[in-house]
Amino acid sequence: MAISLSPEKLKRYKDIAMLLVKYGSKNIVKTSGTEDTVLEEEIVSGDVKKGDPEQLARDLEELGPTFIKLGQLLSTRPDFLPQPYLDALSRLQDNVKPFSFEEVEQILQDELGVRISKGFMEFNPEPMAAASLGQVHKAKLRDGRSVAVKIQRPGIRETILNDLGALNDIADTLDRHTDTGRRYSFQNILGEFKKALLQELDYRQESQNLIKLGNNLQRYPDIIVPQPVDDYSTSKVLTMDYVRGTKVTSLSPLAYLDLDGKKLARELFEAYLDQVLIDGFFHADPHPGNVFITDDHKVALIDLGMVARVDPEVRESLLKLLLYVSDGRGKDAAEISKSLGTPLHDFNEEKFTQEVTEFVARSHDATLEQIKVGRVVVELTRIAANNGVRTPSELTMLGKTLLNLDQIGRTLDPEFNPNEVIREHADTILRRHFFRKASPGNIFSSLLEVNELVQKFPSRLNSLMDALANNRFQLKIDAIDDLRLMENLQKIANRIAMGIVLGALIIGAALMMRVNSSFTILGYPGLAIVMFLAAAAFGFLLVINIFMRDEWGKRKPPR
Repeated sequence: MAISLSPEKLKRYKDIAMLLVKYGSKNIVKTSGTEDTVLEEEIVSGDVKKGDPEQLARDLEELGPTFIKLGQLLSTRPDFLPQPYLDALSRLQDNVKPFSFEEVEQILQDELGVRISKGFMEFNPEPMAAASLGQVHKAKLRDGRSVAVKIQRPGIRETILNDLGALNDIADTLDRHTDTGRRYSFQNILGEFKKALLQELDYRQESQNLIKLGNNLQRYPDIIVPQPVDDYSTSKVLTMDYVRGTKVTSLSPLAYLDLDGKKLARELFEAYLDQVLIDGFFHADPHPGNVFITDDHKVALIDLGMVARVDPEVRESLLKLLLYVSDGRGKDAAEISKSLGTPLHDFNEEKFTQEVTEFVARSHDATLEQIKVGRVVVELTRIAANNGVRTPSELTMLGKTLLNLDQIGRTLDPEFNPNEVIREHADTILRRHFFRKASPGNIFSSLLEVNELVQKFPSRLNSLMDALANNRFQLKIDAIDDLRLMENLQKIANRIAMGIVLGALIIGAALMMRVNSSFTILGYPGLAIVMFLAAAAFGFLLVINIFMRDEWGKRKPPR
């Protein structure tokens, strides 16, 4: 079966296929055919020499924004790629030139409906930063407020949609034809990636993320989130507070002397635990470049294009997992990891439990300098994948987030102990979980259910007592259908009896052939011939009856 592709899409397909051939391990895709087709059946197996992780990162950067973002997503999948690749992909940079100021002016005028000179008191034509999806300029509003203006790169949406089309073809082919695809489900990975990327292209969504996270973190006075300016924000333009500060990894040794690093590291880690385990909404890309130390010694979280949400049921399981890991309870950690994921057909539970138990024990015995809770969660996802458990994206995202926080925490406080923070903050998280479940909405819903139970209880009790008094009480158990079983047994007995009768007729007719008789048919004893014909007729009818009833039984719906 051939897939028709546009020339642009075909080129992208071939580019990706070349990367798979270059860096894949066992399953690779080849392209062939005419210039407008790619045969999906051409999947071959073979051992391919591993590529260089750093070169893979450079190749993805050359392919453009979609593949840079894809690489950043893959850097959060330790269950899919080995550690050297994760490290290389996590350092992916958008090595792109800024687009012209004339294009900036045109986009702002089209989106905001005003010229720059009318809408802003000042606007720096040189961008502060340029990335594959957009670039940021420093500006000042008419009221004197300093802002950062993010502007989307022209034509980037169309480019990304074309790339996603090619990626979708590859993911579908790999899932249907390779063991790796069936294990990891590339379509699910791509679906997660597509959703996150399209949301990142809508700056209105990022504006809402800034507002939501800012409200959730109000209880942490030393953590700030820049807030958007609604009147100056659209789907392609985002205007927000300008944060004056320095990246956490770029601070000078002298600057650290003025910081209370221990307090900031602890507060930042606790804030992320609350985001993931209480609010279910967290900043999913807290790498050092997105964490600033402001001039007044606070922590600022920027760039909320990538966020993640966690269902309430998953939050409780993640909390248990972190507690088990921090306490060194390997068997419990293995059990909760299995319940979080989806066991596949080749799941090896005994080996999985043993490996998790041993790894958690080694991690718990590590020295303070070696403790990295993010690395532990990342390794758990890898062990799960190697033993036939498909882990949810929330777990891999949590591992990557905690891994970044480990790095930031130790930068602020070299003696930072994440396990200690988890254990000490657990009671606060559990308390907030309880109060959240005891919200007015949940209480009112429970009261409605209790009210319905109380109202219907008398009538249901009367019905039950009447049935008992009149001997009409029935207990139905969904087990073997006795009536149908007896019917089938009776059919089998009837067929066996008919077979015995037919056998007797044939044997009797054969014996009668040796008895002389004045009544003959075709020169043979007439009674014997009649018995043979009767046996043949009954046998034919029995065969027809069996065939018709069996075919009818197949089509008849079960009772």
